[in-house]
Amino acid sequence: MTLYALPIDDIINITNWLIYNRMFIMDRLTSMTVFTRSVELGSFTAAAEALDMSPQLVGKNVSFLEQHLGVRLINRTTRQHSVTEAGRDFYERAKIILAELEAAESFAAETRATPRGRIRINAPVTFGVHALAPLLPVYLKQNPDVTVELMLANRMVDLIDEGFDIVFRVGHLPDSGLVARALHPYQLVACASQAYLNEAPPLVHPSNLSQHECLIFSHTSLRTHWEFESTEGRLRVAVEGRLMLDSGEALINAARAGQGVALQPAELVMPLIEEGSLVQVLGDFKIPTRPLHILHAPDRRLTPKVRSFLDFASDHFGSGRL
Repeated sequence: MTLYALPIDDIINITNWLIYNRMFIMDRLTSMTVFTRSVELGSFTAAAEALDMSPQLVGKNVSFLEQHLGVRLINRTTRQHSVTEAGRDFYERAKIILAELEAAESFAAETRATPRGRIRINAPVTFGVHALAPLLPVYLKQNPDVTVELMLANRMVDLIDEGFDIVFRVGHLPDSGLVARALHPYQLVACASQAYLNEAPPLVHPSNLSQHECLIFSHTSLRTHWEFESTEGRLRVAVEGRLMLDSGEALINAARAGQGVALQPAELVMPLIEEGSLVQVLGDFKIPTRPLHILHAPDRRLTPKVRSFLDFASDHFGSGRL
């Protein structure tokens, strides 16, 4: 029996049921989105700002979920919020549901084949400032409907929990479950100022570094050891210094001021060597490259905006341009 053979009253009842339940389902999805953002950002106020709604509306959405589920999801006081055990369990499941919804919407978006929307990217500071950021205007010109939010940090961010679409990472990767695309390896250069070298002991072999003031980068294994390759094989040299910083730019400024020997990325160091404010040292010893990868979540279907940026990064950083 087709729908048109039903009595008119039945048709009206079915139509009203579909309309009501569609609205109810949409309300639940909205409330789930609001709830997950509240958990991730730690407060209704932060979630409201991220979702462009009032804190009161955020609270109403969470209350709607609690009434529907019959459990307390978030304990609220005048000073702080805390997620209940039930709320934590519901959050983990809601994330999966919302991710599946986003994947379905992404599949629909692929039919438009036009990258659009905001893309959040994280990269190490030196790479981001000197290699990535100068190319972003090119990407934005090619993709006029995409907005880029770039956060630079040397710490290892959590792509999923912190809401990034793409992360650049230097060094060997832990087993994180993320999808990684290898880019051209990261090249390091050892350098110092001529003024420092004029006053310091000879520096003709990596073993001489024990007699030198090394400028220490506080992230990764570079804070304790530098590696070189020679006819003797790979040399792993312990380094020490009185100055330790978490910024490659700050370390290079210290090197230019004659404070010691620095080991930093080529894109930061080479322009200063070419202008004469720094001198490359230990040039007869090759410095092993460090892996560089671009990572994204293991979504079954990438959104056009993420795919477009992955391809852009591979084009510019995957064939020796670093």
